[in-house]
Amino acid sequence: MPQFLSEYQSLIAFFGCVFCAAITGALFPTGPWYEALTKPWWTPPNWLFPIAWLILYVMIAIAGWLVWKADGLGPAVIVWGIGLALNAAWSWIMFDRHQIGWALVDLIGMWISIAAFIWLALPINATAAYLFMPYLVWVSYAGALNFWIWRNN
Repeated sequence: MPQFLSEYQSLIAFFGCVFCAAITGALFPTGPWYEALTKPWWTPPNWLFPIAWLILYVMIAIAGWLVWKADGLGPAVIVWGIGLALNAAWSWIMFDRHQIGWALVDLIGMWISIAAFIWLALPINATAAYLFMPYLVWVSYAGALNFWIWRNN
């Protein structure tokens, strides 16, 4: 771990990065456009999304921090940051720009970055890799939902 930050300062920094990504979801809420789209029967209720994302964002922050603490600014943390940027971009692309297809492209990039982080983190800190597995599952489900909405609207 780089010496310029204490362990707790670095943890706060990682939560700060994740908080900034999470804020984008609040800046671009679903709104009437999304509500009017045709969605599959297996679409989760709107109240579930903030709960799921809160849990996932905590796990994302901890996973990134654990790898950074063990390995510094290596490939895994860089991939973590790229994935977080793609995560932040998705809400803007989908809910502000109304570009369902481009949101799907972004989500595919996010999925790849999550899988890459798991692969890169596993030998560094297995706990961090395991913390990302529910995120991979959720984004896989979100990808199926995004694809269905794109194909049917």
